[in-house]
Amino acid sequence: MGRGNDGARGKGTGRQGGRDSSSSKGGNRRNAGSTDHRGKSQARGNAPTGKPTTRGGKNQVVGTSRTGNPVTKKEYIMRKKSEGAKSKPDDGTIRLNKYISNSGICSRRDADIYIKAGSVTVNGKPVSEMGYRVKLTDEVKFDGQNIQPYQKQYLLLNKPKGFIAPRKGERASKTVLDLMQSAGVANLHYVGRLGRQSVGLMLFTNDLEMANKLNNPNLEMRKIYQVALDRSFKHEDLMQLRNGIAINGEVIDVKEINYVEDGRNNEIGIEIHSGKDNIVQALFEAVKYEIKVLDRVVLGGLTKKDLPRGHYRALTEQEIINLKMI
Repeated sequence: MGRGNDGARGKGTGRQGGRDSSSSKGGNRRNAGSTDHRGKSQARGNAPTGKPTTRGGKNQVVGTSRTGNPVTKKEYIMRKKSEGAKSKPDDGTIRLNKYISNSGICSRRDADIYIKAGSVTVNGKPVSEMGYRVKLTDEVKFDGQNIQPYQKQYLLLNKPKGFIAPRKGERASKTVLDLMQSAGVANLHYVGRLGRQSVGLMLFTNDLEMANKLNNPNLEMRKIYQVALDRSFKHEDLMQLRNGIAINGEVIDVKEINYVEDGRNNEIGIEIHSGKDNIVQALFEAVKYEIKVLDRVVLGGLTKKDLPRGHYRALTEQEIINLKMI
């Protein structure tokens, strides 16, 4: 009995003590938590602005200086920007990898790989140095091919009447280059010169090497014209041109010539591959005819399909490939 009463009292005391202990612990935890929370809040509130910390943000310590002082993320970024501004020379040069990247060949990272591999020459000398700088006037070659620090563009214009294709150094009003200003491409060169009163296809590109190649008078490039003459074209004169006629001592090969289907007797279609200037006019003048209207309808396989007069369009990749194969 005594043990039972003692046990009951012990158990009762134990349970009561347990409840009190739990309550006390809970209360202590809440109180402690409140104290800790206030302490942390005060610590944050009292922390000086800009003090280095290991927490994230611009004041995070990311390293130490040479003197052993802590360096924050903000200080590191500012220092790098300052170093970059000081190290960037203002001498009109750019990094070789950027020059290559701007040409559209590859990214800067890939350009570094090609430079290191010896695939690039500057002014005839191999360059494998990282960070090498070049001038825009330097001759840069990638795998033996000249490159320019801008992506190559190829544009086809259906030239309207009244605009001239100026020769180098020639000053003129209303030029074909005025028509191409909205393209936003610098250093454009034209292929297939046309006079002010002539209309039809002209090619424009900032690829100087390609322009020089296609403008070579000795290059055989397919061109088709439709012309309107000052009078009816006699059949015997048509046959004379078809069989070939000498211009300035050189026989010009006329690939095809015929009357325009459903056209008048003075409307002629003619295909030639010669690159000589004004050769079509010269051919008809040789048989005593004057051209009133000249329209180039095919240039190197390019046509006027879906290209209204006075408009231009970019060449497709396949058209560019075809041109390079001429």
